[in-house]
Amino acid sequence: MRAPMFDGYIICGTPRTGSTLLCKLLADTGTTGDPHSFYRRQDVSEWAQDWGLPARNTMGELEFQLAYLNAAIGAGKGDTEIFGLRLMRENLDELSAILDRIFPELASDKERFEKVFGRVLYIHLSRENKLAQAVSLVKARQTGLWHIAPDGTEIERVGPAREPHYDFARIKDEVEELEAYDAAWN
Repeated sequence: MRAPMFDGYIICGTPRTGSTLLCKLLADTGTTGDPHSFYRRQDVSEWAQDWGLPARNTMGELEFQLAYLNAAIGAGKGDTEIFGLRLMRENLDELSAILDRIFPELASDKERFEKVFGRVLYIHLSRENKLAQAVSLVKARQTGLWHIAPDGTEIERVGPAREPHYDFARIKDEVEELEAYDAAWN
């Protein structure tokens, strides 16, 4: 069997680009890891609890970050040799700062990412129609419904059901932010 060209991959994206579907498809191959948004700040405590890590307040911050990183790598590999991570642009600076604290001797994000994840393949996932992406994002935030199956079954709801309403200013702001995040990946 031929050795893989990379040890891990990072799906570099923004919300509402199809990253959830891509992550599921990659995980379903059984050969390309199990990518998730391990560094989405809202989910860190839940992931840590799922992995059985000690409570954050029972250890030093650096010790917690190192334990969390090791657990994330294990979870991102699943039962494979390839590590997968979904990373939204809004969370990149936080992950970079964490890796900088763990590896202060390394000069760049590239060096730190390679130290941690090995040979990394970066997959930039983007949605060309930023207006449609912004409308989808605003609607998901308003209704609490983030993912729905083709048959209409709810897959992921993060809040109580509410009716969406048109909000020009919010949509405009989201378009600008999504464009900025997408450009920042480059």
